Amino acid sequence: MNAPATSRMGSIDALRGLTVAAMLLVNNPGDWAHVYAPLLHADWHGFTPTDLIFPLFLFIAGVSLAFSVEPRAQDVSVRPVLRAALLKRALRILVAGLLLHVLAWWLFALPAYRPWGVLQRIALCVGGVGLLAIYLRPRAQWAVLTALLLGYAAILLAADTLEPWRNPVSRLDTALFAPYLYKYNPVTGLGHDPEGLLSTLGALATTLLGLIAGRWLRAGRLGPLAAMGAGCLVLGVVAACVPGGLPLNKNLWTPTYVLVTGGLSVAGLLLAHQLVDRQGWPALGRRFGVNAIAAYLGSSVMALVMIASGAWAACNGGLVGLMPAHPSLASLLCASGFVLFWWGVVAWLDHRRIYVKI
Repeated sequence: MNAPATSRMGSIDALRGLTVAAMLLVNNPGDWAHVYAPLLHADWHGFTPTDLIFPLFLFIAGVSLAFSVEPRAQDVSVRPVLRAALLKRALRILVAGLLLHVLAWWLFALPAYRPWGVLQRIALCVGGVGLLAIYLRPRAQWAVLTALLLGYAAILLAADTLEPWRNPVSRLDTALFAPYLYKYNPVTGLGHDPEGLLSTLGALATTLLGLIAGRWLRAGRLGPLAAMGAGCLVLGVVAACVPGGLPLNKNLWTPTYVLVTGGLSVAGLLLAHQLVDRQGWPALGRRFGVNAIAAYLGSSVMALVMIASGAWAACNGGLVGLMPAHPSLASLLCASGFVLFWWGVVAWLDHRRIYVKI
């Protein structure tokens, strides 16, 4: 029988940190016109390694809730305090995301302000699933997960098309929020936002799956956890490949995408647990992991300012000048240098025991 896990695991911080580092790498190429294919999202339907990064982060956020919130919520008397702390943190992340988009709107004179975004989605998922961790028993959490997946699948399967712009996710976001979207065409009246309202149902399911996986990891139920991960992966692939099934699609965060990325995330979690917690490997990425949101927010502000000032193009241009025959490699080196810079920042913060909790 597997022994129960400790209250805090280096593997969770390490996996979260590697995910943030991967976010910085794929979000900040030197030149978007020259990027290696695996470092790009699928154009629409499909799946690339980059499409795993954001759901893995949300999955790990759910795992963290299983360690930080759920055990303490067993004491009914502390639930109001837990709820207040959880919602305050979610609100801070939400406001940080809104302010980040204010900066982008101002620096680049965008035609419309965009309220949706990565940090906003993280805030909604952490807040929503955190409440489920506080108030619902495991069986009820499974029921909510099933309802999210089946309900969202029914909405998508009932649509006449899942193509860009005209799918139900984009149509609803356009009807409610246009022109305040990631993409909006005022001529056609069509828009889309990859972090919009309806697709948040899928993101919530990903985070809830992480909560369930974290509870099993905390209890040392590694065999059932591995079986759940394999089952999610197989079910997701089959449901995406059968005629009339739902394709893998990050923009829509389809239920099949939830299952496939959830299965892969379970595999990553188990591998990290085996290597770091059980075999004592170094917790590579931990320094990013303990300052995850701060590193993402700070790096995003820095990237926006560098792009607006022309410093980003100058850095990439210098690398291209050194290797004119390999612009994609220069672009990757520019992104890698950015990640290394921020690794230095979080390493310094960790050395000083400074942990910025947004």
